[in-house]
Amino acid sequence: MSSIETSIDQFKSFFADAKKRSECVRIRGSGSKDFYGVSLEGTIVDTRDFSGITEYEPTELVLTARSGTPLRVIEDTLSENNQMLAFEPPHMGPEATFGGCIASGLSGPRRASQGAVRDFVLGVRLLNADGLDLQFGGKVMKNVAGFDVSRLIAGSFGTLGLILESSIKVLPKPECERTIFFDLDNQTAIKKMNELAGMPIPLSGTCFDGNRLAARLSGSEIAVKAGHQKIGGEASDEKEFWHSIREQSHPFFQSEGCLYRLSVNPTAPETKSTNGLIEWNGSTRWIWNEGSLEEHQEFAGQYGGYATVFRGNQSGKSIHAMSRELQVLQLKIKQAMDPQGVFGRQRLFTEF
Repeated sequence: MSSIETSIDQFKSFFADAKKRSECVRIRGSGSKDFYGVSLEGTIVDTRDFSGITEYEPTELVLTARSGTPLRVIEDTLSENNQMLAFEPPHMGPEATFGGCIASGLSGPRRASQGAVRDFVLGVRLLNADGLDLQFGGKVMKNVAGFDVSRLIAGSFGTLGLILESSIKVLPKPECERTIFFDLDNQTAIKKMNELAGMPIPLSGTCFDGNRLAARLSGSEIAVKAGHQKIGGEASDEKEFWHSIREQSHPFFQSEGCLYRLSVNPTAPETKSTNGLIEWNGSTRWIWNEGSLEEHQEFAGQYGGYATVFRGNQSGKSIHAMSRELQVLQLKIKQAMDPQGVFGRQRLFTEF
């Protein structure tokens, strides 16, 4: 029996024992996303030994890897072929895993231009609480077989099952990148972001950190040069700035307390907060400590969005102020896929 088969049998045995004891397990790679959620209840199931890239053909733009594979290994392998994970996933730690990347569903600065994690997930191999080895989706871009559970897994934080493998679409790296900075106030920055998003330019990232607006152009050298001429401003090859936003190592994120994330219509006005950061063309607003989740949800709801406690949840309450209807739907999915609450019982679902 191979080491991979042995690992899967160990996972199955672990889940079976947990069910017998009516206990909860917590699927965990490096733990780089442990800051997120309501509770870290459950005995840890470590995935890091279940590692390795199983399939990768650069000409097909598809990579398949096991959940414990270090994310840096995935990115280094892609970089050797001048390719990348287009959603620019945050690591939040040096040993972040591929499974954690998919399960967290977190995306970086390219999210607004390229799409979210779930937009690139083609298929997953999932181990459920009954020890069934399930396959959803496929390993090609045009696959319509079965229910689209693979995308449902993105953002589930290990509460629906253990990701054994995932297949993901990758993209070529842009030939050229430039970052242009503008000195603007909050409201003018929001307006400028919306203007840039509506222009025929290769915009791949925008962020206002309270002091200046950064706009990143990515594409062919000709397209980037033309885009720069159209929007003006001084350009640089700034990369550390975008890394600091992706990994939340930027000075803005170094505060302590409760960090709220508001997802709203990009044209929504500035919030009342004096301590905020805006990205994704105006659709994401980060706020430290000011106000409550309910107050932020009231604002976000007015502009077609929602609020989340991203870090520092000390209340023991839900991190989402979601509607009752959406809450019921979420719980139905959880109960359908994990009826006995074996996986991450209190990670996202306080009512389970």
